[in-house]
Amino acid sequence: MNRKHFLRKALLGAAGVTLGAAVSRSKPAASTYDRLMDQVGFNHLPNHEIKTMKTVLHKADTRGHANHGWLDTHHSFSFANYYNPERMNFGVLRVLNDDRVAAGRGFGTHPHDNMEIISIPLEGDLEHKDSMGNTTVIRQGDVQVMSAGTGVFHSEYNKNSDREVKFLQIWLFPNKKGVEPRYDQISLDKSRLRNQLHQILSPNPEDEGVWIHQDAWFHLGELDAGHAETYTLKKPGHGVYAFVLDGAVTIAGQALNRRDGFGIWDTDRIEIRADTDARLLLMEVPMSMN
Repeated sequence: MNRKHFLRKALLGAAGVTLGAAVSRSKPAASTYDRLMDQVGFNHLPNHEIKTMKTVLHKADTRGHANHGWLDTHHSFSFANYYNPERMNFGVLRVLNDDRVAAGRGFGTHPHDNMEIISIPLEGDLEHKDSMGNTTVIRQGDVQVMSAGTGVFHSEYNKNSDREVKFLQIWLFPNKKGVEPRYDQISLDKSRLRNQLHQILSPNPEDEGVWIHQDAWFHLGELDAGHAETYTLKKPGHGVYAFVLDGAVTIAGQALNRRDGFGIWDTDRIEIRADTDARLLLMEVPMSMN
């Protein structure tokens, strides 16, 4: 079996996508963590236009795309049927899926382990059920986190029968394996996003936002045209992956538009300017798996 075929098969298995049927528990599931860890690398295509730091540019129209009818999804990194050896991960950031799920449809019950899974709804209502006993609905303005740890089953469905739901699903490798699975969600104060980068995730339970088992910090901002920010990285050896939700921004001299992704590392701060009214997600992550 050649490497390309092996990676495609592994990614298909890691996706855990079903059409509403529950995954059988009669035999143990292969490890989400092990499958995805085998595939990571740092073979980014550098952006040579910027000399003072290392960067990688992922334009929106270069993402992987699949339309299953009930699910219309774009993948910033290799996932399921989308395989690109130059886009496997950004540091410990392994999955960034931009999903649209049809009315009344969703992902049937499927397993995960040893992965930090963050969901950010952009429009509509997403119903979540899991083997920890949680049954919840997350909406625009909420942030959900699930530490899969030793193993968890969950499902995600569009709660509405008359409109689709749009959300980001993000997977990070944890810095600690075999933890007890946990679930949390928060509702953001929208006023705190206006013209600032508001922290929505960190490694510290006492900090603002949700927390995960990884030295990662996420910030979300809704910026007026002309507004400028400087983002200072929390730790050496980290990078930032910026994802433009709406509008146009310039980050470290690079012009970006809706759904563009831009990774930056080997720097301690990043200059950001909104060229139009814009929504921006920043994900600071370790660039090393250790």
